[in-house]
Amino acid sequence: MALAYSPEASVDSTKLAVIAFAVVLLSMLALYIVGFDQGAVSRTGMFMHELMHDGRHLMGLPCH
Repeated sequence: MALAYSPEASVDSTKLAVIAFAVVLLSMLALYIVGFDQGAVSRTGMFMHELMHDGRHLMGLPCH
């Protein structure tokens, strides 16, 4: 079985750039919430801070 290049099935570069940007943005938001948020974004007070406390130390982020 041979694989053939089909331009119709390829991903548009603009669509790929938008998807990559969305992934990077969501990753940065997740890193902020895990690493630095103390209730400002998550609206949970210190719950998220305490839940991610050990993981934050494993990543080398200061918290106290």
